[in-house]
Amino acid sequence: MSNESSKAKQNQVDEAVEGEIVTDSESKSITDDASLMDELTQANFRVEELEQALEAAKAKVDEQKDSVIRAAAEVDNIRRRAAMDVEKARKFALEKFANELLPVIDNMERALQGTDAEAEATKAVYEGVELTLKSFVGTVEKFGLKVVNPQGEPFNPEHHQAIGMQPSPEFPANTVMMVMQKGYILNDRLLRPAMVMVSQGGPAVDTQA
Repeated sequence: MSNESSKAKQNQVDEAVEGEIVTDSESKSITDDASLMDELTQANFRVEELEQALEAAKAKVDEQKDSVIRAAAEVDNIRRRAAMDVEKARKFALEKFANELLPVIDNMERALQGTDAEAEATKAVYEGVELTLKSFVGTVEKFGLKVVNPQGEPFNPEHHQAIGMQPSPEFPANTVMMVMQKGYILNDRLLRPAMVMVSQGGPAVDTQA
């Protein structure tokens, strides 16, 4: 074989080898690019998952904050209601007991009305009952019991119970002219209205006659 022929064949072999090398290099480059794209895609998916997880966590935190705020408000309401209930119980714990005492006060007042304070035979009794009544009323007043004795005052339907109306030149119309039975209030709550006679008014009395 001539030298020229041998060189030609060698060149062909070299070109074929070079072509295979180029082809392998390109193939490797394509494979690397595909692998990189897969990694980037997976990374994007992971970022999206983390973002969704973060949003879910934020929503959960907001929900828990609302729950805590509502719970705190409910506790505060319960405390206020409990304090109000305790205050009411403290104020009106004596209501039933005070109602039982009213007839006792009424009877002592009747005893005074039926006793002559000037007569020697009844003077000592009168003074004793009067002193006992004052002491008794003073004691119950310390616990919030107040007497409603509206003689000469305007009629108040919230605290007075009218048993009748009569003409009177001495009292203006709609004025309490007589108290038949005193009323009582316990810590701003009406225990018993005062039973009263109300004036209808009348002609003025001529005091110069």
